[in-house]
Amino acid sequence: MKGCVVIKTGLKNALVLCVFVVSVLMSGCGREKANSNKEPAQEELLIFCGGGLRPPIAELAGAFAKENKVEVLIDYAGAEVLISKARLSKRGDIYIPGDKGYVDFAATNGLIIAQKSVCYFVPTIFVQKGNPKEIKSLKDLIRPKIKLGLGNPQYIPIGRKSKNIFRNNSIAWDDVEANLKFQSATVNELCLQIQAKSLDAVIVWDAVAHSYSKYGDLITIPHKQNVVSTVDAGILRFTDNRELADKFVSFLRSEDGRGVFRKHNYRVEFPE
Repeated sequence: MKGCVVIKTGLKNALVLCVFVVSVLMSGCGREKANSNKEPAQEELLIFCGGGLRPPIAELAGAFAKENKVEVLIDYAGAEVLISKARLSKRGDIYIPGDKGYVDFAATNGLIIAQKSVCYFVPTIFVQKGNPKEIKSLKDLIRPKIKLGLGNPQYIPIGRKSKNIFRNNSIAWDDVEANLKFQSATVNELCLQIQAKSLDAVIVWDAVAHSYSKYGDLITIPHKQNVVSTVDAGILRFTDNRELADKFVSFLRSEDGRGVFRKHNYRVEFPE
């Protein structure tokens, strides 16, 4: 299919990773075609992308597919799940998790042959609309009876960043765990918990929180207390089309690409 974007939804539970990977390799299930045209694509690009990057990457992939008359397949999930799928399947062209540390680690293990930064994520506290629990700071998250949600640090970047933020601000992890009612395998799940009013507060990427601002309020973490995440796009060594993969990464970094990131409240300049 020329100019087509195919989206595959990531796992909700990383414990079923192995079963899922086998099913993907055998059947390719779970893909939704954005274009009903049945004409085969001349070229194909497979992107493993963190769920928190979905709005801009989906739009940019659609534009890239149309302009270059190629098929773009996107698999959204947590960073650890995605790199495991790439390694086990030995497939994929581009890996874009929510923090460059995952790309760096994959590179040291021989899975990445090139990488470039595309945007920045800033952790923020996201609370229920109107902030009924009057949460104003990190320390408020460990007050009694606060129901807190965080990303699972074993699977997603925001989980690791959150843990680093508490450590850097001398907030004991035992105190955090006393209020921790939910840990997610994707960043979007945390915002959905706020939407459902199941939790009082979560820590998520600022851009993702903006996407759910109808259901909650953002509480800024002061810059000196925060840990900014650089987002890199890495070219996987399994790529079958290095030229096309490089072209897509360059498109993400172009002025048009940066404009799409900005439109969706993603930062393309390092926040000071």
